[in-house]
Amino acid sequence: MSRWARSPETMPVSPARAAAFDIVLRVQQQRAYASELLHSTRLEKLSSVDRSLATEIVMGTLRWQSRLDGAIANVSSRPIAKLDAEVLVALRIAAYQLMFLTRIPVHAAIDESVELVKRARKKSAAPFANALLRRLTEGGASATREELPANSPANLSSKFAHPEWLVRMWVERFGLEAARRICAYDQQAATTAIRVSDPAVVAELEDEGIALAPGKLLATARIVVRGDVTRTRLCHEGRVLIQDEASQLVALLVGTGRRILDCCAAPGSKTAVLAERNPDAQIVATELHARRAALLRQRVSAANVEVVTADATRLQMEEEFDRVLADVPCSGTGTLARNPEIKWRLRPEDLTDLHARQVALLQAASERLAPGGRVVYSTCSLEPEENEAVVEEVLQSSGKFRLGYCRDELRRLSESGELAYASPDDLTSGPYLRTIPGLHPGDGFFAAIIERVS
Repeated sequence: MSRWARSPETMPVSPARAAAFDIVLRVQQQRAYASELLHSTRLEKLSSVDRSLATEIVMGTLRWQSRLDGAIANVSSRPIAKLDAEVLVALRIAAYQLMFLTRIPVHAAIDESVELVKRARKKSAAPFANALLRRLTEGGASATREELPANSPANLSSKFAHPEWLVRMWVERFGLEAARRICAYDQQAATTAIRVSDPAVVAELEDEGIALAPGKLLATARIVVRGDVTRTRLCHEGRVLIQDEASQLVALLVGTGRRILDCCAAPGSKTAVLAERNPDAQIVATELHARRAALLRQRVSAANVEVVTADATRLQMEEEFDRVLADVPCSGTGTLARNPEIKWRLRPEDLTDLHARQVALLQAASERLAPGGRVVYSTCSLEPEENEAVVEEVLQSSGKFRLGYCRDELRRLSESGELAYASPDDLTSGPYLRTIPGLHPGDGFFAAIIERVS
């Protein structure tokens, strides 16, 4: 799996560690997303055991990166900021195995990581990597060495490997205990949820060895408790889509209509929900990037969905819609359990840039709304700059719109049997929908309902 050329001086490296190295390196150097790479065709030839190990190493290394860097720095004779990217990635994945995976033989973690350094054409750094990892082992590397009390943002940041500025904002906004639960949730493997409206699909998945449990938020959701659903025939055929329960819930808030606009629609999970609930509606799904628009078309095959490659802020159409979904690009801080690399890329100033783009998208979406219609604005962010602040700015700019109450729609979903969560009001904050990782099932999502009154 490794793209690095072999040489006679190198020893074999397991496919799992080679794949993990390549993925983590691409995440660092190309700003790729690990979850996408782990489900790419490049890994299809791996055995289920190797694929599981590669996934564990990749996601664990990214989740615990700051803890790993701290351990490496403590025994390094060189500043880690001056290490080549290939060397640092090899050290990180070895450190993760040594510190967090008790069943991995020490010699395998060390020796293969040293070989990865050589394969990356950094052979001169191999003795340094070998010596460093052996010092780390001799020092009794263990994840339990940093069992700090969760009594301050600084301690939460160190204990759970999150940037302190981000943790500090969560403590100020949600309180210390809620921030602790968010951080703890982010450090665990996220659950895999699917939307299932056909009982026959459940039976077919079970026949393929997939064990399912009922959804915690929605009656039409299932949680995968055993098996790899991405390798099933139903998934390959597009009859099963992986989608977090809170994401499914956001799409349900849109309700039903005759003409529906889905802005920023890729990868298409919410579009699929809209099409399923509105089989007779005309649905226009826009996506800025041509490649993602093509993938959206593959993912959502419903005949009533028209995919348009366009900037949602500059749509060349005069029609108005009675339902609009503006699920906008955001920081993704509600999805760090799935996308841990985000927390190492994000900077406080990014929230300002995102806010401006989000305001433009929501304003454009609102202008496409027919009188009496509804736009649902949503993000998978926990940050008010991307959520309430965006909605309030757009509402203040025009008197044509008013804020609806998500709790009213949640109660209707509960009465219809679609919402399975026992306390719908717990999912709201004022007029808004808000799910918080570690406090509610699934990822962190925000949604607002905006209605056009004139």
